[in-house]
Amino acid sequence: MILASLLFLTTLVFVIWQPKGLQIGTTAVLGAVIALVVGVVSFADVLVVTSIVWDATLAFIGIIILSMVLDEIGFFEWCAIQMAKLSGGNGHLMFVYSILLGSFISALFANDGAALILTPILLAQMRILKLGAKAIIAFLLAGGFISDSASLPFVFSNLTNIVTANYFHIGFAEYLSVMFVPYVASTLISIVFLWLFLRKDIVARVDLSLLKHPDEVLKSKPLFYLSWLFLALLLGSYFVGDAYHLPISVFALGGALLFLLIANAFKVVHPRRIITSAPWQVVWFSIGLYIVVYGLKNAGLTEHLTIILKDLNTRGDTIAIIGTGFISAFLSAVMNNMPTVMIMDIALHDIPNTALAYANIIGCNLGPKMTPFGSLATLLWLHVLAQKGVKISFWQYSKFGLIITPPVLLLVLLTL
Repeated sequence: MILASLLFLTTLVFVIWQPKGLQIGTTAVLGAVIALVVGVVSFADVLVVTSIVWDATLAFIGIIILSMVLDEIGFFEWCAIQMAKLSGGNGHLMFVYSILLGSFISALFANDGAALILTPILLAQMRILKLGAKAIIAFLLAGGFISDSASLPFVFSNLTNIVTANYFHIGFAEYLSVMFVPYVASTLISIVFLWLFLRKDIVARVDLSLLKHPDEVLKSKPLFYLSWLFLALLLGSYFVGDAYHLPISVFALGGALLFLLIANAFKVVHPRRIITSAPWQVVWFSIGLYIVVYGLKNAGLTEHLTIILKDLNTRGDTIAIIGTGFISAFLSAVMNNMPTVMIMDIALHDIPNTALAYANIIGCNLGPKMTPFGSLATLLWLHVLAQKGVKISFWQYSKFGLIITPPVLLLVLLTL
């Protein structure tokens, strides 16, 4: 346990620190290789981890590629400008609408897609509107929070959703029927708490005349209109795949590649540039960190968790759901939500209460917002902001996350 814990902590420190530009995927893979060499995990464990995460990883690649193509044609910028104009220049309404836009994008394009794609667009828009530093930070904090808290409704909305749905054999339609209400609740509750916490920094009025007309940002109007139809058909295909028990990555990755070919036919994007510029480091980070954390499982962490979770399950659904959700949340905040969801899924395997699997997802999606390193989406969000010249310190973020996250998490778990 000591060796496995030291290896995990060292890997996590280097992931956060990133000395001399060492990328997060490289660090995680190095940690996985060391874990294999020192015997914390075996090659058979690597195969087990791969069998658990392969579908989620391929689906993630597909969602990111689709997001990048849509971003290239101006889809998300069009949405952001429309959102701003809908506010009529009211800063507080724009704040609410930006959260709703983030919720929509997180649901359909996953939390990582929202962090990677929407963040720079919102930042650029806030600067065009000549908002002050405090107002910009308020909008960015809200956007970063909703990217995870709204990643609940669909199996593909978060890697944690895919891993858990696959592990417990939860179908696409079944998952949506359970998690739609928590998703709506999470969005609305997040809006309330984010506004209460950040309202003093939100400007009363903004000059919308500084923004472009929405249609000006589109590279191809026909392809833009076609993209809405394509997204609707793609969403429908997930239900078809559910009926035939097909992996979700078949449609997420297959649909993304198909749309990439369609966009290429419209002469709007360059497929090679899209593929090469995709955040492949995220993939290596996901797989590598899962393997490192599997060493903690081998050292007995899941057995201890199972004992606690079984005890919670005897105390009624409300206590069991809240307890499971907060355990997942705190573990995610400390050791990142991607490995946490796998460890918790394994610990829940023999407990005959599927509600706890959903509570685990909610905890792993909202809980990591308590720390800057709790979720990959937050790490990506901070990285994008740093590249754009916006620095948010560890303590500045943690103070925000620790205040906002627990009450939102509690209320969303109660809706489950």
